[in-house]
Amino acid sequence: MNVIVTDEVSEAGLETLRGDARIHLDVKLGLSVEQLHEEIGRYDAIITRSGTTVDAALLARASRLKLVARAGVGIDNVDVDCASSKGIIVVNAPLGNTNSAAEHTLALLLSLCRNIPVANASLKSGAWKRAPFTGFELKHRTLGIIGLGKVGGRVALRAKAFEMNVIAYDPYISEKRGDDLGVKLVSLEDIVRYADVLTVHTPLNDETRGMIGAEHFARMKDGVLVVNCARGGIIDEAAMLAALESGKAAGAAFDVWSSEPPASETLKALIGHPRMVVTPHLGANTFEAQKNVAVDVSREIINYLDGKPLENAVNIPRFDPDLMEHMKPFMTLVSTLGEFISQLAPANPDKVIFSYTGKLARFDCAPLTVCGLAALLNRQTEQDVNMVNAHMVARERGIVVEEVRTTESELFSNLVTLTLESSAGRRTIAGTMFEGRPRIVKMRNFNTDFSPEEHMLVIHYEDRPGLIGKIGTILGEAQVNIGNMNLGRQEKAGEAMVVLSVDTPASEEALRAVAEAIDARYLKAVHLTGGA
Repeated sequence: MNVIVTDEVSEAGLETLRGDARIHLDVKLGLSVEQLHEEIGRYDAIITRSGTTVDAALLARASRLKLVARAGVGIDNVDVDCASSKGIIVVNAPLGNTNSAAEHTLALLLSLCRNIPVANASLKSGAWKRAPFTGFELKHRTLGIIGLGKVGGRVALRAKAFEMNVIAYDPYISEKRGDDLGVKLVSLEDIVRYADVLTVHTPLNDETRGMIGAEHFARMKDGVLVVNCARGGIIDEAAMLAALESGKAAGAAFDVWSSEPPASETLKALIGHPRMVVTPHLGANTFEAQKNVAVDVSREIINYLDGKPLENAVNIPRFDPDLMEHMKPFMTLVSTLGEFISQLAPANPDKVIFSYTGKLARFDCAPLTVCGLAALLNRQTEQDVNMVNAHMVARERGIVVEEVRTTESELFSNLVTLTLESSAGRRTIAGTMFEGRPRIVKMRNFNTDFSPEEHMLVIHYEDRPGLIGKIGTILGEAQVNIGNMNLGRQEKAGEAMVVLSVDTPASEEALRAVAEAIDARYLKAVHLTGGA
């Protein structure tokens, strides 16, 4: 795998990649957009920070790209939808710099409250002034946090250590999360109304862009302090400047900007305001954080090569980390079933049903569904289909995907069933795990029991004496050795389905000879690329 690093990333964090013989790593910093467009076609993965824009234009030239690894939390410089449409996985490092960002938030707030930047500059200039730099204490003030995730939660804990009253707005967390942190969850309106200090800790997206604007500042307390150490643009910068100039806000501390480096006159005026404490996007700039995020994305690249679930992929379903190892065998099973049935069923299915029965049904099976769907669709489209874009491809093809779970099972502790519906009827395949290996236990209405192999033959015919012998003779004459055979029948001398595993593929001529000799109603060669 060829990997390119386009932004400054901790060298210590890249040691894992450099030590893997499967990976060729190129660090190419400072490339122009044109140069990166020329280079990207040679790489399977790209590691970036905020300095590289991974947009549709770049992805259009990334013919080999499989992974975009963002060494940090934010992914606003990555066109995730475009990457998803191309089957490219986007991973980030949501935990590596959380402590760094939380500490920087408090550093900015304390610097603002105690006038540290201007006092420092005054003393260094030779002056000895104290009265102009009288500050504010945090004790007993109300901190309003917008976004109580990993960073917001850490800020809340540290603020409580300063004996602040902490309230928070986050519609996507449970009340238990607030209780665990000792934080009262309130509405955005109450945050705006009651906060002495306001800090934001959300991602930047369509929902959060400009979420604190002029109308919110109008309802805030006089003398409010505002901190943004999350993403530029969450707080409307023109409204922030107006609030400082009117005296509504006593001060503000920003680490991030809607345009970096800041270029507009509004941003220049905001940065230059005497009651602003500013830093150039340093929230994640600690040695520890830089190493952590590089280690995290490097680990994800190794996981991808090893075929392990990715913990921090932003555009594929995620396993609960506690269930990853438990669920991994069933990913192999459902992929095998999807690939198998895709070669037997009529084309253009209208609906695919994934049914999970038994103990497995107690867990979230969405990742299994998308894994099986990817295996199924890969045989039916020229586009590379994987867990990233499987649902998108299904929608584009007009295929309805349904998931059914039930814990009641009579025969198997766990059973996975795939059913395809089309104008030609229904096709069903079911399997389970036995001694760590997938076993297919049902096809159509026939009970079966076999382990899928790389090369197989599926034959449906009317059961009559001597037909199995004819099949064996014809394949033997064609130098095709039969490894295993499984026969499924509904009744004696009725319809039968035989499934053969063969050491080598049978030629079209041999398959025609078998079909004619036994008057087969259906004969199909199956090739499993995964090789169970």
